[in-house]
Formats: sequence, structure tokens, C-alpha cells
Amino acid sequence: MATTPTSVDEYIAGFPAERQRTLRLIREAIHRGVAAASIPNESEKIRYGMPAVMLGGRYALHFAGWKKHIGLYPVPHFDGDLEAEIAPHRSEKDSVTFPWSEPVPFDLIERIAAAIVARRG
Repeated sequence: MATTPTSVDEYIAGFPAERQRTLRLIREAIHRGVAAASIPNESEKIRYGMPAVMLGGRYALHFAGWKKHIGLYPVPHFDGDLEAEIAPHRSEKDSVTFPWSEPVPFDLIERIAAAIVARRG
């Protein structure tokens, strides 16, 4: 992307059509996970050049498309089964990545978002 987008729609529109679809589905999965917690004041904005879902003015989760993968940031470590599912996708202490070349686990992304929101409870 040549310029920094000013909205999440603009950010997604900067990618090829197939990747736009994947990014839209990730966005929807994050919003479903957040909505499950019924927290008011959910919004989204561009933060650090990438989409961020915000809760009450504080960020909850960023997502971004890169050359070879999609990233979610920050994803804390969780206990039990959820962390076991996330572990193969961890690339850094609080980063989770999914290669473009593999199916994206949208259900896992939704559960990650819900778990992050639950921690804020």
C-alpha cells in the first residue's frame, strides 16, 4: 500500500480481490467474537497502519495482511485447549499468523476475540 488508509474498508480495498474476501471474513469473525460478550462501544479504526477493533476506546485486537500471511496482534497466552489450538500459529510472544496459502480458521479467530474480551470483563 502506497498511503496509509484512513478506514478499515479502505485498508481492505488495497488488497487483491481474493485477499479482500479473506480479510473481510476475518473482520467479521473478530466482530462476532466481540459481540458475543455484549460489550458496548465497539468500534474499529486504523491504528499503527492496520485495522484495530476497539472496545470502549481501547484496542482489543489488530489484524493485518502481509505478503505471506495474515497477522493478529496482540494475542495473549491462554490456558488449556484454546492455547493448544493457537500455539501452532504463534510467531512471536503475542502475535498469531496464518499463511495466505492455507485455510484460515475463522472459528478460531472468533474464539480468540471472545477470549480477549472476556479477559477485559
